[in-house]
Amino acid sequence: MIAWNCKYTPVELLCALGAEPFFWNSAADDFGYAQRVAHGSICCHVQAFLQNCRDKGLREVVLVNCCDSMRSAYGILKNNGDLDFIFLLDLPHKVGGCAQNIFKKELFRLVEEYSKFKNTVFDSDKFKAAFPVTPKLLPQENFIAVAGGRVSDSLLAEISAQLPLPVADLTCAGTRLLGAPTQDIDDFDALMDWYASELLSLTPCMRMHDVSGRKALYNLPGLSGIIYNTVKFCDYYAFEYDALRKETKLPILKIESDYLPVTGGQLSTRLGAFAENAAFAQQAGDKKKGSAGGYVAGIDSGSTTTNMVVLAADGSFIGGVTVRTGPRAAVGANKAFAAVKEQLGIDKEQLDYLVATGYGRNAVLSADQTVTEITCHARGARHQNSDVRTVIDIGGQDSKVIGLADDGSVSNFVMNDKCAAGTGRFLELMATTLEMDVAEMSSVGLGWKDDLTISSICTVFAESEVVSLIADNRTAADIVHGLHKSVALKTAALVGRAGGVPAYMITGGVAHNAGVVQELEKKLREKLIIPDEPELCGALGAALIALDKVK
Repeated sequence: MIAWNCKYTPVELLCALGAEPFFWNSAADDFGYAQRVAHGSICCHVQAFLQNCRDKGLREVVLVNCCDSMRSAYGILKNNGDLDFIFLLDLPHKVGGCAQNIFKKELFRLVEEYSKFKNTVFDSDKFKAAFPVTPKLLPQENFIAVAGGRVSDSLLAEISAQLPLPVADLTCAGTRLLGAPTQDIDDFDALMDWYASELLSLTPCMRMHDVSGRKALYNLPGLSGIIYNTVKFCDYYAFEYDALRKETKLPILKIESDYLPVTGGQLSTRLGAFAENAAFAQQAGDKKKGSAGGYVAGIDSGSTTTNMVVLAADGSFIGGVTVRTGPRAAVGANKAFAAVKEQLGIDKEQLDYLVATGYGRNAVLSADQTVTEITCHARGARHQNSDVRTVIDIGGQDSKVIGLADDGSVSNFVMNDKCAAGTGRFLELMATTLEMDVAEMSSVGLGWKDDLTISSICTVFAESEVVSLIADNRTAADIVHGLHKSVALKTAALVGRAGGVPAYMITGGVAHNAGVVQELEKKLREKLIIPDEPELCGALGAALIALDKVK
């Protein structure tokens, strides 16, 4: 068995030499070994490959020098001496002419080295048999493409499971489509010349000089949407995404992968919102039968709090409640139901329709439908103020910026990535360090004198920085103001990434923090619209969607 991970790898040639090639593109459980043997800046895909070489016991490997990180991987694997066979293929940047001759020589070199290692010779019958009889075809119905940089097997499976249409892998590693020779070529030199041309003529990856052939990927019949992936710290495909989002009229969602195990929260929210707000969205859920209570509700199960809003059948607002979620979303939901019964006098059985949103939405088993918080916050914000064009939601564990079209639909959204900095949880942790509650932080920072800057972008490092400032006898007001500036800076950057425009509405519990609001208004140079109960915005949007269902 010999592992390969680049579409330009001459897989058919390896088969002809008696090898059993297999595509290795898996995430790693961790990068412990890779980070000991490689520089910390090496890309996550290469770290995963290094880790898997050791953990999975790979013995034979063929690599392609598509980037500096892959060259480093080759050097590490060769110098460690753990493999029985390793080969680095030198891939030209161009197609045809001298580039084709150079690549053909690389194929000859591979034949020479692997034949010597395997004690075998080239078998033309095995070569021809290695080409698929029926080339891999795209779905015959409408489909969604995963494009851009390579995605791990597990991430591709997760994306496929969460989207309503078939998913095609059109990433750099997924566009390997070769047809067998149309005529017999007996001369080995001529055969390798043809083979080199075919490999170099594959849909170009972004490291090639001429990438114009990639445009055909985004004009395929049946293509209904694009999930565009970039590998963390790899710049090749970020350039294409920036151009593509300006050129395509298709729904497009950018994600970033790191070749570690897939985490469900943010990815599920992004994919769900993408599906809900695109033309191919499936309308899930039917009207609940057999109820006659005359109420609908939305429940927003967040990481910190669970919020619930109840509306009458005519759309009038009955009331809302907020409870602490606690360690389990289902328990937080039950507490919300109990609070609604106690404070509003409405039992769960009186609800004609219930929509759940938030990270814990799937834990609300009594919900008739689940909808992402992206869609629900947009709906709730629009209902409260029709002028809103950008919703800024600073939640317990993440921050979101949602752009609204003129009709109130979601036009774009971005979320912070795998980091609590700039969120409600960040402020809670800093409040604990300063031995004050979150409500106190809201006003303390307004009385600052020295304009401190908290420079760390990580919650843990920021906490260390705050401890150092305390030791330097800095006042609580100055430190809190520095923290508020830090949150505002990160949030304003998200607004910029989303292309946010006025009018801005801020939702979520952090909207109660006067210091954060003041600093964010400075960054955006605009006043923020703050609803009466900003923490209920998502639950209100969910309740309005529930109302649509019963109507």
